[in-house]
Amino acid sequence: MTKRVTDTGKDARVESARGRALAVIPARAGSKRLPGKNVRPLCGKPAIAYSIEAARESHLFAQIIVSTDSESIAEIARRYGADVPFLRGAALADDDTPVSAVTVDALEQVDPAGDKFTAVAQLMPNTPLRDAADVEASFRQFVTTQAQAQLSVARYGWQPAWWAMRRTVDFRLLPLFPDDVVKRSQDLPVLFCPTGAIWWARADVLREARTYHVAERTGWEIDPAHGIDIDTEDDWQLAEALMQQRLIGVSHAQ
Repeated sequence: MTKRVTDTGKDARVESARGRALAVIPARAGSKRLPGKNVRPLCGKPAIAYSIEAARESHLFAQIIVSTDSESIAEIARRYGADVPFLRGAALADDDTPVSAVTVDALEQVDPAGDKFTAVAQLMPNTPLRDAADVEASFRQFVTTQAQAQLSVARYGWQPAWWAMRRTVDFRLLPLFPDDVVKRSQDLPVLFCPTGAIWWARADVLREARTYHVAERTGWEIDPAHGIDIDTEDDWQLAEALMQQRLIGVSHAQ
């Protein structure tokens, strides 16, 4: 009985928070490692379209904004259902600008009084395999745990990160964790790596801290196949293969 009451209370909290959030998708034109990746066709759609669709299909957001310095990206974003109420200034579109600063700028531009939104999700367009179900699940944890901020994280891959080593110019290996590199993988705790798929923060916390990296941040675990960040051509090829596999599965299900 107690568990049912508790779960009901959590569900009510989630439902009351629904529709009071802002989604920000930062998408600048310049990308040195993989030029044009935000609008490059991925299985028939511009890559950014998948982030917009995930946000729309989650039915969580009062507004979905793409922050960009490019009119061509803005046009594509509007075509897929996002708002682009302004073009980002050059000062926030260089290689050194923290992404959180872009999201804070978008929040303050569309809600200068600070009374429209209770939460802000940052959805990076180079993580196109995150879907609406992921956004919904991350939101549920964020609201029920009452976190100040929450980052999406994925487990490290086929070998434990505890075994990480640096290699010197003369090829010597220097373990980062000397006490742990000799341990069996099953004896080591699980480590997680942040992915840009879905970051949440309370709107008031984000305004004050100007970053998602606050002391009280928590982690929501995403399937690594959904949380892949595309930064290189190899990343793109992997994402494309995974997306094709997903689309084939959807086609067979229909």
